[in-house]
Amino acid sequence: MVIKGVLFDFDGTLTVPGAIDFIKIKDSLGCPREKTILEFIESLDKDKQEKANRLLDRHEEEAARISLPAKGAESVIRELKEKDLPLGIITRNSLKAVLLALTNFDHIKAEDFTIILTREDTMPKPEPAGVLIAASKMDILPEELLLVGDFSLDIIAGHAAGAKTVLIVHDTIRKIPPHPEPDYQINHLKELIPIISSSKPK
Repeated sequence: MVIKGVLFDFDGTLTVPGAIDFIKIKDSLGCPREKTILEFIESLDKDKQEKANRLLDRHEEEAARISLPAKGAESVIRELKEKDLPLGIITRNSLKAVLLALTNFDHIKAEDFTIILTREDTMPKPEPAGVLIAASKMDILPEELLLVGDFSLDIIAGHAAGAKTVLIVHDTIRKIPPHPEPDYQINHLKELIPIISSSKPK
């Protein structure tokens, strides 16, 4: 396996977990706890969808204003860029919220990424479409792509596309469905560097 590109989830992966309160959002939307937010909104009729999406946007933008870089995020991005690896972001969030959160980073900006894919661009994770789009944009094969995320939907999407996957848990105990398991599990973003370095051809 040779890793030629890295695709990051955003909230809870490149940012400190907890800025966005999914339970609060679900309660405000009337979304059952066991359902995912975007799929719940998709199940509503058109008028209710528009209202729910406006409410979701407001919650996401509020969270983005207080989002902070995850430990090591900026240094790892810089190091990966020095290795000339194309980098991307794939998120179920909106582009506006991502760009707003990136203003809280000192050394990372949108231009550092080859591609930023949001729910406005493609079918959201766990669908693999966005992962395949990212690989194509980076001019690499899906199996040469490493997808880094903090939730089972990231792992499902990555594996469905044929990419390698990393689950980051940020020193917490994170339960994910047993299938599929990530290819790697890490506590800190800096642990990506040896994973990627070891993938180089001998």
